[in-house]
Amino acid sequence: MLRIFICLSFNYKNKQIYICLFLSSLLTQATIFFMFDTFRSSSKLINTFTGHTNFVNSIDHSTFDNCQFICSGSSDNTVRVWDVDSNEQLQSFNGHSDFVRCVKFSSYYYHNHRLNVICSSSNDKTIHFWDFKNNEQLQTFNGHTHCVGCIEFSPFNGGRYLCSGSLDKTIRLWDVETSKSLH
Repeated sequence: MLRIFICLSFNYKNKQIYICLFLSSLLTQATIFFMFDTFRSSSKLINTFTGHTNFVNSIDHSTFDNCQFICSGSSDNTVRVWDVDSNEQLQSFNGHSDFVRCVKFSSYYYHNHRLNVICSSSNDKTIHFWDFKNNEQLQTFNGHTHCVGCIEFSPFNGGRYLCSGSLDKTIRLWDVETSKSLH
């Protein structure tokens, strides 16, 4: 039986769409990233990134210090980071105890603290912040009583606020600077 999962991320600078296909069968698993130019009908395969051992649930793209990065969260409980230009996996974080549902790059940490940070949410009811340049976990948000399925940084205040949605039927608003739940 062949299973296919799809995740999307948009590169605003280069006007490209990154598409992650996770193909799984009884014999093989592969994670494939495609790039689509939004102003042409053509598309091309960028690369195949391997490393995850289960479904990829989320990807995000960002540019820090003129380098392009893709992060991914998977049902293998890991968050991984790749350098798009060198096709090299830079980090793999193992801090979640259950499936990683969503990953997002934080512009707030980069612009205010010069840190390259990824935020991840999980079925383990937590939200983690990872500094992928220094290979360390920065903080963990607890507060949901069921899996945290989605996260999004605010477009205002430089991304200082994080919104999270959970199967506990709540939406929480977090202050990234103080690590406190505001709602």
